[in-house]
Amino acid sequence: MTWQEIAANGGFEVENQRLGVGSYEMELNTEGMPAALLGRDGDENSPVMRRPVDLVHLARYTLGNRALEREVLELFRTQSRLYLTRLKGAGSEKAWRDAAHTIKGSACGIGAWRVAKRAESAEGLKGKSFKSSRENVVHSLEAEINETNGFIQALLIDA
Repeated sequence: MTWQEIAANGGFEVENQRLGVGSYEMELNTEGMPAALLGRDGDENSPVMRRPVDLVHLARYTLGNRALEREVLELFRTQSRLYLTRLKGAGSEKAWRDAAHTIKGSACGIGAWRVAKRAESAEGLKGKSFKSSRENVVHSLEAEINETNGFIQALLIDA
């Protein structure tokens, strides 16, 4: 079962699924993120986390269609900047969560797991932690998005 099928399912009877393509296999949670990223003790240096974009995931997501890969990457660059701006200007916790959730979903689509992990942290802020941690969370998410967008720009130039 692909992560898209898992996500489209809506209700989940199991907490995790395994997705394998050839010799590449990872455990996915219900939102399509590699389950290893969800644990707070996750290895930031794991093969999946080393690059800003998981190119194996991207190729699988786009069925190897290079033109589609390019389009999806360009969409991410545009979406990530737009929703980061919305996140920065969010006047309510709901607007904040909505923007963070959109960034997380876009990041999962291209395999930008580090951005997705930071966006997930942002999405979870509420109450006092929302007010006190907001600036630091935006700063770290913005840095990750900038690194990812720089990586994407280099990919698009080389393509």
